[in-house]
Amino acid sequence: MLRSIGVAVVLAAALALPDQEAAAQLKEKKVLTLAAAQKMIAAAQAEAERNHIAGVIAVCDDGGWPILVLRMDNAAFIASVELAPGKARTAALFKKPSQALEDAINHGRTAAVTARGFVEMQGGLPIVVDGQVIGGIGASFATPEDDVKIANAGLAALTE
Repeated sequence: MLRSIGVAVVLAAALALPDQEAAAQLKEKKVLTLAAAQKMIAAAQAEAERNHIAGVIAVCDDGGWPILVLRMDNAAFIASVELAPGKARTAALFKKPSQALEDAINHGRTAAVTARGFVEMQGGLPIVVDGQVIGGIGASFATPEDDVKIANAGLAALTE
């Protein structure tokens, strides 16, 4: 009987070991919350209003799926409703500013235009926390400079 209990304890410990090893192989993942997206959008909108410009601001998760999209009254372009989320998605999935794709195209890598479903224009920035890309923010206003300025204002709000 004592031997049976001993074998059962050793067997139970052996079975638990793979679970512990598997858990050790998993990495904790940062996740962008709705509250964080709202904070970023609010800051970006405030920056746009200070500059008397209107457009669209979008935040997506690390998979490129929209969390929040804001279309301001009198947005510069109707197309911005597609462009801002596309810029956010591009930045999140490529893990770099969407401008990097625009620059690649402008410097002769014309094959980059074949990246279907991505927006190769300035105004999309990856959201990076502790070295992990957890999403993207995109802005579409009247000029590329405005797009980057507004996206940066939203990004800065995450660290405040």
